[in-house]
Amino acid sequence: MEIFKRENSKRVILINIFLILIFVTIFFIMTTIENKEYSKLFNKKIDNIIKQIITEHPDIKEEEIIKAINKEPEDKEQILQKYGYDEDIVAIKELENSMRKNSIQKVIFLIIFFATALGIYVVYAIIQDRKIKEINRYLRGINNGNYTLKIQDNGEGELSKLRNELYKTTVLLKEHAFNSEKEKEQLSNSLADISHQLKTPLTSIRIMLDNILENPEMDKEVREDFLRDISSQIEWISSLVISLLKIAKFDAGTIKMENEEINVKKLIENVASNLSILLEVKEVEVVTDIDENSTFIADYKWQLEAITNIVKNAIEYSNQGSKIYIKVENNAVFLKIKIQDTGKGIDKKEIKHIFERFYRTKNNHEESIGIGLSLAKTIIEQNNGYIMVDSELGKGTIFEIKYLK
Repeated sequence: MEIFKRENSKRVILINIFLILIFVTIFFIMTTIENKEYSKLFNKKIDNIIKQIITEHPDIKEEEIIKAINKEPEDKEQILQKYGYDEDIVAIKELENSMRKNSIQKVIFLIIFFATALGIYVVYAIIQDRKIKEINRYLRGINNGNYTLKIQDNGEGELSKLRNELYKTTVLLKEHAFNSEKEKEQLSNSLADISHQLKTPLTSIRIMLDNILENPEMDKEVREDFLRDISSQIEWISSLVISLLKIAKFDAGTIKMENEEINVKKLIENVASNLSILLEVKEVEVVTDIDENSTFIADYKWQLEAITNIVKNAIEYSNQGSKIYIKVENNAVFLKIKIQDTGKGIDKKEIKHIFERFYRTKNNHEESIGIGLSLAKTIIEQNNGYIMVDSELGKGTIFEIKYLK
């Protein structure tokens, strides 16, 4: 059989044979001891008979009796009958027969035990061999990308545990394969979006440069306008590339967050400082309600980037001369930063998309890349936080950021 050709099976068979040999050895040792006990009883019985004969027949020598007893069973019976020991003859015969039967029974038992043990092992080995073949077929299926097979097992054996572990691994591989396909699709979409995002400003720059080169006598003011537009477009492209590089680092898992205690009041003051020119241009006032002792643990540099992106978004969609309210709630469980503007608001249908990369709402600012909020969400979630948004057209938008402690 093929099963006996396998190295593992040979090893198991050798172990079983070794164990059986140990059992047989113990069996024979016990049999020998038992036979000795039988011999003692037999000799004791004979000894008693000899003593009785000598007592009753003093003229008979002990050597003659022993010689007579050692003869063939028939002669032995005749001698003992001669001296009137019929009962002892029966007892001795029964003892001898019992020893003989006991030995035969033990041999039969040993043969049955060996045959049963071997039979059980062969059946067990055949079942295990089938299971191993099934697992091999299953693994070949996985290698061919087939993750639909089921291999769950309710047993408690080692192979059953292996099957269940393989099933868990298959589920993980299936999820990984699905996520991998999803990531490929997302990458393809992202590349298409990036291509689209870069195409418009690059085309615009090329047209303006062609006009400048083809018209050396171009009016100075028009030329300066073109150059300013080119500079603005280059700055926009630079901002896009920097944002994409940051997101790519997060996607690749190369960003290492530093844990430090952040004072929220100081954080918001630096956000406002970063956006001071934009606040001044839009005449927007930032109104804060922050406890000076409010702190949380996160990476300061990246949280500054995230909050800046959210407040910048609020400024861009605020009305001229309006206000932005920033309130902080601090308790033992979490720290919440609430950023509220009174601007244009977002349509309910679009709210679920605003954190998607390159997504731009109908009311999007002309210079918006559509990546700032996506980057902010990624940063916040990396630091054990999450962000929610609520908005109403014409009334403004509220961003709520919670950092769990």
